[in-house]
Amino acid sequence: MRIVIADDDSLVGLSLKTILEAKGCEVAALGKDGREAVELYDKHFPDVLLMDIQMKEMNGLDAAALILEKHPDARILLLTTFSDDEYIVKAIRLGAKGYILKQNFDSIYPAITAVCNGQTVFGDEIMNRIPTLMSSDPEVVSYEDMGITEKEFSIVRLVAEGLNNREISEKLYLGEGTVRNYISVILEKLDLRDRTQLAVFYYKHFV
Repeated sequence: MRIVIADDDSLVGLSLKTILEAKGCEVAALGKDGREAVELYDKHFPDVLLMDIQMKEMNGLDAAALILEKHPDARILLLTTFSDDEYIVKAIRLGAKGYILKQNFDSIYPAITAVCNGQTVFGDEIMNRIPTLMSSDPEVVSYEDMGITEKEFSIVRLVAEGLNNREISEKLYLGEGTVRNYISVILEKLDLRDRTQLAVFYYKHFV
């Protein structure tokens, strides 16, 4: 895996580099702020950009917004020293692939691997708070108004409950491939990037 790291604490950046290289990752570059992260992403096109949120000059959220605007498929894993509700909501809405606490060093490599495999990583303590964070001011609408069928809405609800494709297929008596196809169609209809955004969408509009 080819990684770019952006952190304004050089010791943290070097520590992360050492940890990831020991796991066999290629760390293509180290950046010290959001502006450098944007430049380094364009230069190296990493498999994952591992980026601190709180940085001088430009923070990680602003940098992620710029990168994702130009590269919608970018895999960005955000790091922070504490789980701030505002950061969590912004990270999810931007389309970041993960948000993990910097002090949990043991979780960083597994999180990068999961992101490379197309998963999103927000940690149990954060995922458990998403329904509350996103439904504080719900915009209640019917799923029909959004062009979603009853079957598609059933799948959206199960995704929001945290079920994977196999579990959804067993509950709805569908093939696993059929569930994958349904989710792809739903994401396209709702202009969402991934399952996490789909879960957030459900809690915001239907809970």
